[in-house]
Amino acid sequence: MNKFIVSARKYRPQLFSTVVGQSHITTTLKNAIRNHQLAHAFLFFGPRGVGKTTCARILAKAINCDNPAPDGEACNECHSCISFNEGSSLNMHELDAASNNSVDDIRSLVDQVRFAPPPGKYKVYIIDEVHMLSTSAFNAFLKTLEEPPPYAIFILATTEKHKILPTILSRCQVFDFKRISNLDIMDHLLEICDKEKITAEKSAIEMIAQKSEGCMRDALSIMDKMVSFSDGKLTYSDALEHLNILDAGYYFKLLVYIRDQNLSDALLIYDEINRKGFEGDLLLNGFAEFIRNLLICKDEKAAVLLEVVEDYKEKYFEEAKEVDLAYLISALNILCESEIQFKSARNKRLHVELTLIKLAYLNQAIHLTNGLAENKKGIEMVKPVSYRLIAPLEIKEKNKEVSAPATREVSEQLSVEPESHPKLIIKEPKAIPGASTSFGALSKIRQEVVNRKTAGGMAELKFLEIKPLQEVWNHFTSELKKNNNSAAQSFEGAELRILDPQRFEILTNNSLEQRFIESEKRKLADLVLEHFNNKNLSFSVSVRENANTHIHLEKTLSKREQFNQIVDSYPLVKELKDKLKLELDY
Repeated sequence: MNKFIVSARKYRPQLFSTVVGQSHITTTLKNAIRNHQLAHAFLFFGPRGVGKTTCARILAKAINCDNPAPDGEACNECHSCISFNEGSSLNMHELDAASNNSVDDIRSLVDQVRFAPPPGKYKVYIIDEVHMLSTSAFNAFLKTLEEPPPYAIFILATTEKHKILPTILSRCQVFDFKRISNLDIMDHLLEICDKEKITAEKSAIEMIAQKSEGCMRDALSIMDKMVSFSDGKLTYSDALEHLNILDAGYYFKLLVYIRDQNLSDALLIYDEINRKGFEGDLLLNGFAEFIRNLLICKDEKAAVLLEVVEDYKEKYFEEAKEVDLAYLISALNILCESEIQFKSARNKRLHVELTLIKLAYLNQAIHLTNGLAENKKGIEMVKPVSYRLIAPLEIKEKNKEVSAPATREVSEQLSVEPESHPKLIIKEPKAIPGASTSFGALSKIRQEVVNRKTAGGMAELKFLEIKPLQEVWNHFTSELKKNNNSAAQSFEGAELRILDPQRFEILTNNSLEQRFIESEKRKLADLVLEHFNNKNLSFSVSVRENANTHIHLEKTLSKREQFNQIVDSYPLVKELKDKLKLELDY
């Protein structure tokens, strides 16, 4: 039984020409080898599984090859190339910085650099996951990296360039590896299938390439797993099952049910998906991607961004013609928000069903919004009716001293007798749709304002008097007590003083009471204005000035002054002090 080797190792590229999807880097390295313009330090940066370590090994082999090709490739036949392929070369040292990230590990590496390579030209040190080195290790490596021996070349590989010190980056030639395109991955997988005699459907290979997200190592691992399950046959259904991907056919059905507002069938198809073991967030994410693909298909220029299985492309374009652009954008917004809120929802199933209900009635919401917008535009476009100015008729009065009723009678007679004066005819403007309602509303508002002014004018205007003012003050204080307001005590101790008929003053004992009263100033003002029906009333809060309230503090006596007071009252104390020769402790 032969030992199985995974495809990622078995088909690892051995030459620059076999590296997939990184031609901009392989061409640069081959030219540098051919022109003898090799740097002493390289930094390979990019996502996982795109060929960073592979290119580092190929570069180490090419620069130590005994018979290099004219284009800079290794011959793969000399003793040095064979030892590199077998992994037994002494001129290449690989260090995993994730597990050897201390200062001691870097010091041992620096010690090895001192020794020249006995059989080859260059000694290559490949440090993988270099961003895992500690700051102390980076600093210990700086001097050697800046001025290494002429035979030493360092190749650093990482997926997180931002974690590397700028002093390290400035000493290296940086090469950015890009994600491998789906077409390149598909071609490489089909080539391996031909070599391994594996029957594979193109749709299954496309699905694997999309799931790998530009990582060749992931694509090869997925293919190995599927080949083991299907016994050498790759089908589209097996790919969907193993990759835990929902078939796009479900999304097409779901869109039809939602668009027709067939809510029951939409919920039933979600139940079927749920029974197959697909979580709600997977459905939301997949349906959002489906809506995004339809949105792309609406524009021919953006259609190149469509990355779906070839069998479904025509169906996507046909379905995109049947759906409005506004619906797709709104649905995509709802699905994205729902996916974000999915983790915090307690009832996951209800959360997804509510999203489907929103999508089912989304068309009605859009039409309603458009209708309101059109109505708003119609109202804004209504213009005021233009009236023609008519010159007033001159009426000759027989007697200038005519009373008002007589004048009214004359005007009535003028309108009744057509022969004596010409009749004045004014045509009313034609009604405009929607305008009568607004005109009526305006007249009602005007009438209400007039009524309020009339009612305000009928009320009696009162000026300040101490008795009613004190009643209002007591009432307000009692309300504060009922509400357990801490300002009530300050109101009880305050004094009112009328300065003039429209202004009064509140006197408090101290600044603290003044603050408490000012905190309730607005409510008090509303109550006073309402009681006196006088908007011109005003008041101020100030602290009462009283000279008798000043507290006289006693002066603190010193020890000598205290002793003198005692001596004045008891003279024998001084004699006792002198006889005993005592001294005062000041």
